[in-house]
Amino acid sequence: MPGSVPPPYPATADSAPAPMAVSGPAHLLRVTLLMAGSCLPILGAVLIAPVLPKMQDHFESVPGAKALVPLALTVPALALALLAPFAGVIVDRLGRKRLLIAATLLYAVFGTAPLWLDSLGAIIASRALVGVTEAAIMTCCTTLIGDYYSGRQRVKYLALQTMCASASATVFFVVGGAAGSAGWRMPFWVYAVSLALAPLMAMALPSPAGRATTGKAPVAGTAGRRPFPWRQLRGICALTFFGAMVFYTVPVEMSYLLDDLGVQNSGVIGLATAIASAATVGGAIVFARLKRSPEPALPAVLAVCAVGFGVMFLAGSAPLLVIGAVINCVGTGMLLPALLTSAMSRLAFEDRGRGTGLWTAAFFGGEFVCPLVLLAGESAMGSLAGAVGVLGVVTALVAGGLPAVRRRAGAVDKRPLPEPSA
Repeated sequence: MPGSVPPPYPATADSAPAPMAVSGPAHLLRVTLLMAGSCLPILGAVLIAPVLPKMQDHFESVPGAKALVPLALTVPALALALLAPFAGVIVDRLGRKRLLIAATLLYAVFGTAPLWLDSLGAIIASRALVGVTEAAIMTCCTTLIGDYYSGRQRVKYLALQTMCASASATVFFVVGGAAGSAGWRMPFWVYAVSLALAPLMAMALPSPAGRATTGKAPVAGTAGRRPFPWRQLRGICALTFFGAMVFYTVPVEMSYLLDDLGVQNSGVIGLATAIASAATVGGAIVFARLKRSPEPALPAVLAVCAVGFGVMFLAGSAPLLVIGAVINCVGTGMLLPALLTSAMSRLAFEDRGRGTGLWTAAFFGGEFVCPLVLLAGESAMGSLAGAVGVLGVVTALVAGGLPAVRRRAGAVDKRPLPEPSA
């Protein structure tokens, strides 16, 4: 269970809108590139999932291949979780745009490496390096959204980031399966798409000035002594780690839950997963339309997730399981941008890269441990549905405890978010 959720970062973190146009062709291209960059780590997470059985057959003579081949899918997320905080430090020191372009180019190099590698160990190493570039790309894209926009616009584009990531997961799964019909190496060609993005990012993304969002120049000699807001971030990062487990339970476990109910048709399983993914997008759309600060809504959002888990636990048929998954995913679609917006509100410009890196590490760390936690719960409860039910109870307890934690930490500003200037 997370610790305290302190009040938003005071002073300069989000008190004034960023001077960035929010309309016109340049704005549209800027947003498109940031959303496309944010989808690259999702591509790394799901693209090769459909070809894992073919990889398994190809490397069946390699000792330990049964464990090593799935590692090729999961190791980027682990590398991303471990390295995102360091990427955040580099972002603040070297600049967002420069690191984003370099990481996007290297993403193509490491992502396509399995096309020419014959060693399973080398392929896994290249996948780990993909995770390194993903850490930089995700941290830079999210930080730039925070730099370019504030208030309602920031909420809108962080929600859009969630929508794009959720929708792209389904698209990449289909693309990976289609490309995999021509051989297990073919999906790795898709990683080369980042070679088209990098030059566009270099031309279209402005470099944010090293300024405080109040528009006042920092006092000389004080930037290096200003402490990083650890206290303001620790609670939201702990909550994000837990929230990531809630977020990834349905995508990771839906096929197994359906199988336990006797559904083994891959088409039906794929359709059910797509419906749940669409519900996540719907939740993000609902979040983007909120008129008040998102943080007070977190208990209600977690409660929706808990209700979905409860329905999934009680489901005795596939349709009821899908209904529970849809309820849960509507909640998780609101949960991710709410957590990210809350973290952004605590960060001044000078800290935004490192803070976003810590948040990203917490989220992908929760993603990585999600199947392990549910596996342990399944062993304890005797069924995967039982483990999901326990997670639902814990989610409800967290939702119920957050208001009391917030009251102890201080009142959250419930005024409408400031509207940015055009």
